[in-house]
Amino acid sequence: MKFSINSVFAPKIVSTLKNYTASNLRSDVLAGVIVGIVAIPLAIAFGIASGVGPAEGLITAIIAGFIVSLFGGSRVQIGGPTGAFIIIVYGIIQQHGIGGLMIATMMAGIMLTLMGFFRLGNVIKFVPYPVIVGFTAGIAITIFSTQMKDLFGLEINQIPANFINKWRCYAENISGINWWALGVGAASLGIIILTPKISKKIPGSLVAILVITAVAWALKESAAVRLTTIGDLYQLPEGIPVPKLPALNLSEGQTFIDLIVQLFPSAFTIAMLGAIESLLSAMVADGVIGDKHNSNTELIAQGIANMAAPIFGGIPATGAIARTMTNINNGGRSPVAGIVHTVVLLLVLLFLGKLVGYIPMACLAGVLIVVAYNMSGWRSVVALWRNQKTDFAVMLVTMILTVVFDLTVAIEIGLLMAIVLFLKRTSESVYIRHFHNEINPNEELDIALHEETLHIAEGIEVYEIDGPYFFGIANKFDEIMKTVSKTPKVRIIRMRRVPFIDSTGLHNLENLCKQSQREGIKVVLSGVNDHVKTTLRNAHFETLIGEDNICSNINIALARAEAHIQETAAKQ
Repeated sequence: MKFSINSVFAPKIVSTLKNYTASNLRSDVLAGVIVGIVAIPLAIAFGIASGVGPAEGLITAIIAGFIVSLFGGSRVQIGGPTGAFIIIVYGIIQQHGIGGLMIATMMAGIMLTLMGFFRLGNVIKFVPYPVIVGFTAGIAITIFSTQMKDLFGLEINQIPANFINKWRCYAENISGINWWALGVGAASLGIIILTPKISKKIPGSLVAILVITAVAWALKESAAVRLTTIGDLYQLPEGIPVPKLPALNLSEGQTFIDLIVQLFPSAFTIAMLGAIESLLSAMVADGVIGDKHNSNTELIAQGIANMAAPIFGGIPATGAIARTMTNINNGGRSPVAGIVHTVVLLLVLLFLGKLVGYIPMACLAGVLIVVAYNMSGWRSVVALWRNQKTDFAVMLVTMILTVVFDLTVAIEIGLLMAIVLFLKRTSESVYIRHFHNEINPNEELDIALHEETLHIAEGIEVYEIDGPYFFGIANKFDEIMKTVSKTPKVRIIRMRRVPFIDSTGLHNLENLCKQSQREGIKVVLSGVNDHVKTTLRNAHFETLIGEDNICSNINIALARAEAHIQETAAKQ
């Protein structure tokens, strides 16, 4: 197969602009402006919750959002910071500082780009659904727990990173509730919840920020009102920062390579999370607009975005499903809408940066609590509980590990559990039948074939494997053999329903043939498909049982077995 750059990197903007009209432009500009307005509070909130600041959230939405729209493989994908990255970004900053976060994000960008160039876009889609639901719900719980300090206005200098210790700390400081802050947070929640009932076009989070900020600004003149705002905690720049390389905080005796090794698990988690979230968002968008995204191109665009954003002080970014759906619902149908949305954010950063400083932290806590609720996917959790208890167990373990430990451990253990349970289910669905005297073709199908029953001669045993012959069922033959009292002269193994055979199954089949030969039993294979036959041929299996004993169907196999019995009897 020849490698072509166009096969893995084909930005959607190139194809969508070929027949672009003035009407398309009007729709995209309108959608882009609305998405940009929706993205303002979310970008600010995600930046602060991640442990950086509001400007970093906006910068990420601008830089990464522009690159994802310009180079991405989806017509309507909106890129930027998302809630999924909050806990991992916060953890990296606590351990390695801003410099470590920049390096980890750029490493993740390189990984994403390589995933795209090596055409791994489709592989990412095979991450089990219970694992996705589990870590998403775990992230939602973690985001919710991190907002209690600002929601209640608690004056805590250092909040523990551990989930249990965090809530213990809240309980110890509960007497210091700032009722003004709690009132602001509650009012923000109420506005966000009630706004869609009045108008679904206007984002509730933006209405809450505008209304609550105006009220808080008026109340702040009163000495009795104590409200912490963004401006009290963060300095807001007036424009895009100058590009710079990360500052390394290496401990004594630590080299740059040592830091890379330490950051690799976190970078890999960022890359996997970014790939999963962006491709899931693109898939959902495809279903709505009737299009098909290029997953490899999307991964490359996400990679470029995550390599570029940190240079300007940004944080990890990915496809944002809520903003993408907002784009679609407001008429966006090309990457131009995504580019317009970044222009809106840039104008906010350039001309309204000082006003952002007046937003109360309790108001942002309300915004993030709603984000956490929407992320939780509690309906999916309930559905898993009602359907498959094993899938629910995978989801629950993944969620608990995400909350108690970290996302890296959760995804690793969740995937391992899902794989083990899948293999268990597969092995249980594979069975081996033993035919004694006859084979009736009419009993094996939904419709009658009216074919004659095949009689099995004395001295012949027929076994049929129904399903893949892999390591999960390799020992089932031994169990079946122990239940057979008579020793046959020929053993036919019917493999017409074996789609593939792995190395363990091949080894087990080889041992069975050798053991049968030691007992004077001839082994004949029946109904071997081309794929399995190629595997057997590559293992030189014909030298063990003979090419004539690998038969295409059961009739030939039975005839071959009877001929062998007759030849053996004639020699005696």
